[in-house]
Amino acid sequence: MYVGIHENCELSGNTAENSSAKNILMSRTIYCIKLQTQAEGLDYPPYPGELGQRIYQSISKPAWQQWINHQTMLINEYRLSTLEPQAREFLKKEMGKFLFAEGEIKTPAGFTPPITQ
Repeated sequence: MYVGIHENCELSGNTAENSSAKNILMSRTIYCIKLQTQAEGLDYPPYPGELGQRIYQSISKPAWQQWINHQTMLINEYRLSTLEPQAREFLKKEMGKFLFAEGEIKTPAGFTPPITQ
């Protein structure tokens, strides 16, 4: 699992130190290539390496949440185990398709979206 830097940040009782730490963690606005609009950016790269940096720089929090929901559906419908390298590679390719339009996004056969009220 990838751990972002902010998770290791510790705030002290000193107000000056806390305000500088809060400035580091402030939200930022990016142009999201998935949603094609300005939106709040992620707080840290959600994935290791170059791909994580690409996501951090060009995918917004709302778009990332859409991916998390889609990924959950894929894991459930295909009964994937994220411990298996083949499943992780499949999800990585699907993430590229979903976030960066790197191919056709297919819904699993027989999938019925949940009914929202």
